[in-house]
Formats: sequence, C-alpha cells, structure tokens
Amino acid sequence: MRLALPILAFVVATPVHAVQLQFCWTGANGYTMEGLIEYPDALQNTGIITEADVTDFQIIGFLDGVAIGSWTLHQRTPQTSWTLRFDTNSLQFPTGGIRAQNSYQEWNANGQVNNCGAAGGFGFNGGNYAQDVCIDNTWVEDSSIDPNTPLFAQPMDVTLICETTVPTS
Repeated sequence: MRLALPILAFVVATPVHAVQLQFCWTGANGYTMEGLIEYPDALQNTGIITEADVTDFQIIGFLDGVAIGSWTLHQRTPQTSWTLRFDTNSLQFPTGGIRAQNSYQEWNANGQVNNCGAAGGFGFNGGNYAQDVCIDNTWVEDSSIDPNTPLFAQPMDVTLICETTVPTS
C-alpha cells in the first residue's frame, strides 16, 4: 500500500490539460456577447458535451461596444439557469432551441429570459423562439435573432471580432 500513495500524489499533482476556446455572438440592434469555454483535453473531438463537462465558462454582453453585464460559471447558484451543449468536433454550440436535439442553450437565462440576476445580471438564451439576452432579470427583446443562427467557437490565438454588421465587400 505504501507504493500506491506516491503514485496517487503524482496523479493528483499532475495538471489537467484543458481546451480553452473563445466565441462571439452578434445579436440584433447592437447587442453582442463575447465568451470563453473550457473543458478537459480528453473531451476534444468526442462530439456533444454538456454543462457538466465544462470546467470554465464566462460571458460578457455589450451594447454598441459598451459592456452591459457579465456572468461566469463561478457565479452559479442552485437557482441559476444553466444548460449548455457544445460540439467538440465542429467547435459549435448547437442552435435551434430544441432540448431533444441538444440545441438548447441556457446560460444564466431561462426560456423566458427573465432570471439573470438583479443589477448587473446578464444571461443568454438560445431557445426555439430566438437567441437573445437578459439584463437585470429582464428579457431584451431588441437583442433577439433567429434561433438557428450558428454560434461557433475558435482558438484563443485567433483575433476575436464581434461585429454587429456583416461586411459586404
């Protein structure tokens, strides 16, 4: 039994490698969101992972480039709406808002988009009606876009550009 203890100590002391990706969402009327997702390396290219697999998650919302609120996984409470699906093969959050198809996202905002916390509260919901944000426990209808709009993540070494308009040339 004495040999097992040093091996166990080595395993516990060995750092776990994690995939860390960034993402950007562009809503309507100047609303955008930037974020970070992290999960163990062992889950890369394994398909859909859930909120139970994520080791770090952060989002910050903007209106016309000015910060309007944020939320991190470390702020989660038993009352927090927290459902996440992420495809580690395509580096994409499935969208469309259908739970049975693993395309529903609930990041500190429920299906009514009205429970993201009081002053400074911020959340995102990707439901079957729309993708939109919540600020101070209030649905921001003006932020709503089509529920099927793709939402991709990318490596941290890629410049993140979150524009509210799509260049035409």
